[in-house]
Amino acid sequence: MPAISTKGESAQHPSGDARFELIDKVLKRVRYRGDALIEVLHSAQDIFGFLSKDVLVYVARQLKLPLSRVYGVASFYHLFSFEPLGEHSCTICMGTACYVKGAPDIVKILEDEYDIEMGETTADKQFSLGSARCLGSCGMAPVVVIDGDVVGRETPAATLERIRKVLAAEKE
Repeated sequence: MPAISTKGESAQHPSGDARFELIDKVLKRVRYRGDALIEVLHSAQDIFGFLSKDVLVYVARQLKLPLSRVYGVASFYHLFSFEPLGEHSCTICMGTACYVKGAPDIVKILEDEYDIEMGETTADKQFSLGSARCLGSCGMAPVVVIDGDVVGRETPAATLERIRKVLAAEKE
């Protein structure tokens, strides 16, 4: 993500986008408490589909938090994205147990099949590939999350087949 500057930007809704009014409702519900940052970021991402510079600046100002803190939290957690995601997504756990048990092989087969790299989305915006530092399911390693469904003890071939089925069902 490029450097973020708040100089010269108003605290009003950037670009007049009505979706900021939905964020305002969340902010009001949490009473503009800074300790609700993660909840506000989740809501903002649900509303916008990703966390843009304008959204981060707006949240920081409304919660009276330094932008560096808001960006730091958003960049720490794998569930937040700074770019629009595809219609479907696959997150691969890269924690130690998953890594040792074959997560890199799962990444490789998906990158090759869909001609994208980790953190990218296909040109048709149908599929995004991401990673997580650890999903906390080490006993099921390697673990992938496909459209929110956690699947353990995965193999490259099984993951590829699951993704193919998800994308094929989309076309039906």
